[in-house]
Amino acid sequence: MRILKTNNENPDKEVIEEAIRVMAHGGVVLYPTDTVYGLGVNIFNRKAVRSIYDIKKRSLMKPLSIIVSSKDAISHVANLRTRDIIYVDKFLPGPYTLILNKTKIVPRVVTSGLKHVGVRIPDNEIACRISDLFPVTTTSANLSDHEVCETPDEILDQLNHDVDLVIDVGKLKRNKPSTIINLTSEKPIILER
Repeated sequence: MRILKTNNENPDKEVIEEAIRVMAHGGVVLYPTDTVYGLGVNIFNRKAVRSIYDIKKRSLMKPLSIIVSSKDAISHVANLRTRDIIYVDKFLPGPYTLILNKTKIVPRVVTSGLKHVGVRIPDNEIACRISDLFPVTTTSANLSDHEVCETPDEILDQLNHDVDLVIDVGKLKRNKPSTIINLTSEKPIILER
């Protein structure tokens, strides 16, 4: 495991490139978002996605959300309706996860076989830049049904598991998971805050 420290507001280019390289080769990266630290892998690497479930001790029946680097990239992973675009423009980037109807490109292992996917564009340069080449899983870096920790050291202690790379920017300002808004039903439904 490597730990690379950087600044959240002005991250080192080399740290971003290393995170992308690690995930491109099937590795797991602990990275900051605009909410909490997340566990990220390339969504197209099924073995890597399964490792996220193992690390978190998460049921395979609970889907993972993904991050993309920009609003334009959302159309690769989700079928956007006019109404969806209004919500994308209103809430992203930001501390929201929008549940959208997925495209066929999103692997079943990510969505637990469901027809929709949670999509985020965090208001965080590191999170967006590490998802430049491929969408990345985004799930809080904690054991399922356990407290979300604030620092990489606390997270690694709780997980009792080595990830391949840690991007350490220290304690995050918000430290609350994103608000989830389901846009697949007739009316938008707020699922979590």
